[in-house]
Amino acid sequence: MKRKVWVSSPVFFVITAVMLIMASVSYFYSHILFAVEMTFAIGSVIAVILSTERFKAHVATAVKSAQKILSGEEYRALQEFTMPVAVIGEEGDIIWVNNAFAEKVSVKRECRGENILKFIYPKTIRQIITESGTDITVENRQYTVFAAKTEYGSVVYFVDDTYYKEINREYIERRPVVALASFDNREELARDSSGSEDSRIASEVEGALITWAQSMGGFLKRLSGGRYLILTDEAHTRDAMEKRFQILDTIRGIKAGERRSATVSIGVGRGAESLSECEEWARKALDMALGRGGDQVAVKQKDDTYEFFGGLSKGVEKRDKVRTRVIAATLTDHIKNSDNVLVMGHKFSDLDSVGAAVGMWSAVTKALKKPAFVVINRSQSLASPLIASMEASGAGNGKVFISPMEALSMATPKSLLIVVDTHSPEFVESAELLNAVSRVVIIDHHRMMVKHIENALVFYHEPYASSASEMVAELVQYIGENTLTQTEAEALLSGIMLDTKNFVLKTGVRTFEAAAYLRRRGADTVEVKRMFSDTIDTYKAKYQIVSGAEIFGDCAIASADHEFPDIRITSAQAADELLSIQGVNASFVLFPTGNNVVNVSARSLGEINVQLIMEALGGGGHLTMAGAQLTGVTVRQAREKLIAVLQDTMAKAMQ
Repeated sequence: MKRKVWVSSPVFFVITAVMLIMASVSYFYSHILFAVEMTFAIGSVIAVILSTERFKAHVATAVKSAQKILSGEEYRALQEFTMPVAVIGEEGDIIWVNNAFAEKVSVKRECRGENILKFIYPKTIRQIITESGTDITVENRQYTVFAAKTEYGSVVYFVDDTYYKEINREYIERRPVVALASFDNREELARDSSGSEDSRIASEVEGALITWAQSMGGFLKRLSGGRYLILTDEAHTRDAMEKRFQILDTIRGIKAGERRSATVSIGVGRGAESLSECEEWARKALDMALGRGGDQVAVKQKDDTYEFFGGLSKGVEKRDKVRTRVIAATLTDHIKNSDNVLVMGHKFSDLDSVGAAVGMWSAVTKALKKPAFVVINRSQSLASPLIASMEASGAGNGKVFISPMEALSMATPKSLLIVVDTHSPEFVESAELLNAVSRVVIIDHHRMMVKHIENALVFYHEPYASSASEMVAELVQYIGENTLTQTEAEALLSGIMLDTKNFVLKTGVRTFEAAAYLRRRGADTVEVKRMFSDTIDTYKAKYQIVSGAEIFGDCAIASADHEFPDIRITSAQAADELLSIQGVNASFVLFPTGNNVVNVSARSLGEINVQLIMEALGGGGHLTMAGAQLTGVTVRQAREKLIAVLQDTMAKAMQ
């Protein structure tokens, strides 16, 4: 302690002496300057003397406190105690330490008089007192620190448990992790390649996966159906996550021709209680990765959450219709065993949602002769022209569409609910109806969301399809090919045209085959075009939003300042229009819908995955079309959040 006082005091004494000498010298040049400098010098002398005496008094008080805390046998016991112990004052000053503290924590360096924060930072003494054991690292040793409050200060105990913490860390890092990999587009590449080319691609993909598994400290075992089992550990998995699973880029670099690349999806299960549970989690994660379009890694973790990596490619269309025929046969059996069928889409239903629902209604009522109804909230629907067209045609004797309340009154234990164009329980037209009906079928094309409807009798999910209407058009052909009327065929065609932006985006061979079938059933493209007509006010509002757009990187961001009729349709159309601007690959339109709720309508040409961006804002959707709803914010605040997500996405893409 005395040494610490002496170390600090000479500095002040020297400074004061220099000031006195300078004041004395200035006497020969200027009496005024001499008076000023001498005044400051004398003040400095007084300040140094007072500070030194005050510090000595503080030291004396601390020593007396230590004597009151520690006396006799207590002092000798703590002095020779093998565990490092320090006694500190009320301000955190170290008053006394035992031999173990001096040797192990302060490393034989005088520490009395210093603040305990030097050894416990970033923790505070208050935190250590309130917590039952705090982890602290000093030099290369790890301690669990405990503290007991006394009348005159505190006593701090350092428990050296480096050995046990190292064992625990090693145990965690060596815990086994199971991964399942799937060669996404093996069949598609094989169909378009010669035999030798197909063998080369398959060999390169497998070789890349084997090399990656070995670099992860594990091994790979080939399974059937183009799948692979990889066993590794937690430490290597965490490292792969930090590097954002570079194996995806490696596989994507394996080319088949000039424009086709191989892709894999990987499901990882980590943190499970057993290897069997890890494998089960890996299977669920792989299903999630495939359901989101493939070419990505899904990691399922202990808290039942998922973390996703990749998902940047557009995905590959599955041309094989075998699964569609199987789904149609299974769905037919469930419909035949039902009292009635209720078909429901998502909130704020659009042409795709209502068109798909109309297609299923037609197949159920005409081909399978079962009573069916389309559940819709007319006041919130964005497909009013389609509803009016169906009612004008006299379909179902004018009783095709019913409200959610009417549907609830019709629900029985043997009712079948078909949910189209969504698989999220939060986005369905009526959550009450979904909870009331136990027998549910899902038909959707949006990329898989973590929170989805579970325990469905049939989960027909095809993220490669352009729209739910395309999926229903294929199903209808296997349930009852000649059931659709011209109006019903136009309903399905309008849904396809909406989601493909007039056969521009997400359009594959099966999309045109479905459109050709609908055309054969009498669908008139001119009548379908009329369903997309706008009023003059809507048209002006759309281009007012477009004119206020700003460019952020290769994205366009626009917003509507106030709510007006048909704002949802107008904003969606404005987002589509922004994609026609040169250099814009994605567009976002923000619009308010009252009560501090701001919606975001996102569109993309496929190079940017807007689904991932909207998921970061609590929404979801598809690769090229997505949306989100933010509550409790203004349009300006929502825009700032969107820009922050875009900046984060760009930063990750550059890694």
